[in-house]
Amino acid sequence: MIRRRSEPEEPRLEVARAAAPTDLAEAVAANGAVPARPRSRPGDRGAPLGERLVARGLVSRAQVSEALLQQVASGKLIGALLVELGMVSERAVAEYLSEQLDIPLVDLRRVDPDPEAVSRLPESVARSLTAIALREVDGRLEVAVADPLDPRVASEVVTALAPLPVSLIIAPPGDIRRAIDNSYRALAGVQSLVEEFQAAESLRQVEIATRVVSDDAPVVHLVDIIVTQGARDRASDIHIEPQSDRVRIRFRIDGALHDVLALPAAMGPALVSRIKILANMNIVERRRPQDGQMVKEIDSRPIDVRVATSPTIWGEKAVLRLLDRNRTLYRLEELGMPAQVYEQYAKILRTPYGMLICAGPTGSGKTTTLYGTLGEMNQAERNITTIEDPVEYTFSSINQIQINEQAGITFAAGLRAILRQDPDVILVGEIRDAETARIAVESALTGHFVLSSIHGTDASSALQRFVEMGIEPFLIASTVNGVVSQRLLRRICDQCREPYEPSIEELAFYSEAGGRAPARGFSQGRGCNFCARTGFLERVGVFELLRMTNSIKKQLIGGGSVDEIRDTAVQDGTRTLRDSGIALVEDGTTTIGEIISSIYVL
Repeated sequence: MIRRRSEPEEPRLEVARAAAPTDLAEAVAANGAVPARPRSRPGDRGAPLGERLVARGLVSRAQVSEALLQQVASGKLIGALLVELGMVSERAVAEYLSEQLDIPLVDLRRVDPDPEAVSRLPESVARSLTAIALREVDGRLEVAVADPLDPRVASEVVTALAPLPVSLIIAPPGDIRRAIDNSYRALAGVQSLVEEFQAAESLRQVEIATRVVSDDAPVVHLVDIIVTQGARDRASDIHIEPQSDRVRIRFRIDGALHDVLALPAAMGPALVSRIKILANMNIVERRRPQDGQMVKEIDSRPIDVRVATSPTIWGEKAVLRLLDRNRTLYRLEELGMPAQVYEQYAKILRTPYGMLICAGPTGSGKTTTLYGTLGEMNQAERNITTIEDPVEYTFSSINQIQINEQAGITFAAGLRAILRQDPDVILVGEIRDAETARIAVESALTGHFVLSSIHGTDASSALQRFVEMGIEPFLIASTVNGVVSQRLLRRICDQCREPYEPSIEELAFYSEAGGRAPARGFSQGRGCNFCARTGFLERVGVFELLRMTNSIKKQLIGGGSVDEIRDTAVQDGTRTLRDSGIALVEDGTTTIGEIISSIYVL
């Protein structure tokens, strides 16, 4: 809840000075924006952010030292660097600011901005300042900002909202950006662009092709709007699908596809042609699949867009994969890894050599887990090198190599080159073939710690994949320290959570899996503005950690089947993916339907 001011209105300058006597805060006050609640300890700036986070056990002193070292080169604030490096969450930094300044912290995951209040602040101002108007309280408009002591934020917010008085409150910048994306919709102007295109549909084909390239063509604006809205809606993929009577636009959000837009069928060729031009693809070739990429700047953020086209019976289909270069790295605790699993996982990370494998199907979050792992291991005394296709996250203190097959840089060739660079930790984006697998095993045998991902339905089948690639079982047993298999399940949106009764089939599955009735009953999301009407907001990881115990090594070397290795792992304490998913239903994090659809259950 947002706290309301209980004290009577005082003169603007006096209230602001009493609230925060520091130089920056006085600049805020001089512009008429005051904290939503006065500070209880005027003049006490508190301990430095790094020290306070260390005291709380959120980061280690080594991680703070690494961030301070990078601060010298980048000039960024220490809090922003810690967040960028995945060492601490934005919410922890926001809580620190809230305590230091004694200004309320608002949880935008549970507070829905009032549309009338949102409309008072222009979208361009909201995005440039990372601020959003929430609602009017006691004659003042409450505005959530990431840094209330930034005088530029205060002055521009007050100017934009004059003559209405403003109260500033704190929220994590990521939450503010998401609220902005949900409140200001880019697709609002699509209809006018469709009408403009239809008006020009009678032109000759060559003229239409010329308009695709023109900066003023409606298709040009339409592509920009679709990509912009996809980025704002947190879509990982945008599907542009021609059909008999329309062009269907769908966004994949939190792993599920959602219909977003339907356009006239005549717009399909022009839409795909514009995308191919931007991605440096052959615009004339429509009979063969093509791949390309482009970079779009969305709300001052560079977005890598990887494009794949394919011919269908109704025309060319295009799929756009969106990769945000500036997205924050997740810490392992934030992925949903239970404390017991994390403790065992951390023990594996402390071993000086060997292999740690992350298994799962496409889109299960393997790369995110591997990078969260690198965040835990990233220290100045280690030489960490990665080889990936593509490089999805960037580290300023880690050596990263991009696969380029045309230049001869494959996983196998790149891994050989890395071994000559005196590495301590090596990350191989994916083990796809026998040659890469053998070099990775040899690297682990020669004293390196190797992280990699592999496609497999669970941890036991991942070990079998190595055997199928021709790696001798005794080498696997000697080098692999552990295998973590995972899936991503959608979280129920807390903003629109409501009770519901599962179907008979769902209850039968849940009972057979040994699930217990949740303490507060079964719940689901109704669908609201904050979760894009899906009922789910973000995802949580489900993990199965197989530790290479002596009994599993014997099973593997003795030619044991996948089922036998899985049974042995369970006896040794491994919690299966299904059991981990059922636990999330019991605590109200997700639904039974998500377990059935996302976890392969035999």
